[in-house]
Amino acid sequence: MDAYSLAVYLHLAAGTLALITYWSAALARKGSPLHIAIGRTYLLAMVVVLVTSAGLAAAFVLRGRPAIGTFLAYLVVITATACWLAWRAIRTKRAPEDYFGAGFRRLGWLNFAAGLVTFGIGVQLGITLLMIFSWIGILGGVAMIRQAHRPPVGNRRWWLREHYFNVLGMGVATHIAFLSLGLNRLLAPLGVQPPQLLGWTLPLAVAILARVWLDRRYGAKGNAVKHKLASELRL
Repeated sequence: MDAYSLAVYLHLAAGTLALITYWSAALARKGSPLHIAIGRTYLLAMVVVLVTSAGLAAAFVLRGRPAIGTFLAYLVVITATACWLAWRAIRTKRAPEDYFGAGFRRLGWLNFAAGLVTFGIGVQLGITLLMIFSWIGILGGVAMIRQAHRPPVGNRRWWLREHYFNVLGMGVATHIAFLSLGLNRLLAPLGVQPPQLLGWTLPLAVAILARVWLDRRYGAKGNAVKHKLASELRL
């Protein structure tokens, strides 16, 4: 087995584990030992997914498919950012100045640049999907840069929003990979071909709706519930 095939199999195995543990952690009681253990397993699985994705991106470039390789590298950037920030939000919840420091600002610029490159590739190749998804990095990067200059120092629960916001971002990446790649492999023997656009847009739409619901539940109108969750959530 060559290095490319090994990377593909590791990627598929880690991606499957990530999909299972994502929902297991989501359904577990927040802050419970089970939630913490499954959440850590999910993060480890995503590390393997990201490392193998970076290797596959390089392989595509070397094999003369720079567009796919560059877009895969873009997905690695935005997904790795979400993974890192979801973890950091818990670790630095008493020190927002550490979370929103220089590293946060650099990540914002990296996401912004990656989004611009992806948009340019989409325009050059005439691929609408690339142009649409490039705005996740562009707008997300701009928001991070602005937030780095105006951290929510007066909001003691800032970390809760940052945590679930980035967890949703990780979920989008996990489900896009499954619906766009894994599900196609499972249904191919049956002669079924799911709409490609659905696999990319459905996870994003669900994440947006979930974000609105979470903001309402744990926002200003849901302080009692928010404070209870904040007291339970320990990683």
